[in-house]
Amino acid sequence: MTDQSHLFIQSNAISTDQKKSKRTFHWGRLPDNTTGWLLSLPLAFVLFFFLVLPIAMIVVVSFWGATEFSIYPAFQFENYEFLLTSPVTYQVFWNTIKYALVTWVLTLGIGFTVAYFLAFHVRSLTWQVVLFLLCTIPFWTSNIIRMISWIPFLGRNGIANSTLISMGVIDEPLEWLLFSDFSVILAFVHLYTLFMVVPIFNTMMRIDKSLIEAASDNGASGFQTLTNVIIPLTKPGIMIGSIFVITLVMGDFITVRFMSGSQKANVGRLISNDISLLQYPSAAATAVILLITVLLVISVLLRFVDIRKEL
Repeated sequence: MTDQSHLFIQSNAISTDQKKSKRTFHWGRLPDNTTGWLLSLPLAFVLFFFLVLPIAMIVVVSFWGATEFSIYPAFQFENYEFLLTSPVTYQVFWNTIKYALVTWVLTLGIGFTVAYFLAFHVRSLTWQVVLFLLCTIPFWTSNIIRMISWIPFLGRNGIANSTLISMGVIDEPLEWLLFSDFSVILAFVHLYTLFMVVPIFNTMMRIDKSLIEAASDNGASGFQTLTNVIIPLTKPGIMIGSIFVITLVMGDFITVRFMSGSQKANVGRLISNDISLLQYPSAAATAVILLITVLLVISVLLRFVDIRKEL
């Protein structure tokens, strides 16, 4: 056999192996949809076991029955019937919505102002980062420490009352500064304002500065530029911050307990009291109603803007 025939046989063998490898690779490749589903499986398992399953268990337990000494599986509506017919429930839910609404308005005003200043009045990127980090300094400590730090400041003999008396503004200490709705809302605003600043600031930084210059060149005033250009383009950040603040306030019970001196209550505090009394079915039913309320509020907010489309 000649050398040319050897070369011809080897070339045919190589080409045959390449075709087989290509054919094997083609048949072994998964469709793109299947690959996407397989890649999402780990996250799906995490969400199922740590989000869907706990919520499903809470819903199931909310239909159980309970006595003073035991809990028994059942399917009954006594927990929901008691909650929906009790005037205390409506008062507690009203307090919760009131705290969330007032806190939302104040955090939105403060957060929008701070974000606007950082995005449009601070020209240097370095100073923007420095000032933004200053806003995060309170988060270097726990929420409880930051919340409790208001008590000696707002107390009857605290710094605020002592300063006002020494300045002659008041003759006697103000009782409503501490252990009241004022102190609860003040603590909420202090704790959660940054959750409004961050998404609004992030959205404002994406606004093309040429749009603002174009509005100014066309004779728009500062207020017109704010209402017609900046606020519409900042809607996604406002909605995200609003969802953060409202959900956090409606689920917080520690702040209400400490800052009101146990004189006020919200839904989170009601759930905490039921758990301390081992009334888990009642606590679960209250949690389900709270979850439905929060989802309704979020659905109303999302009707004003499509966050996925805007971002």
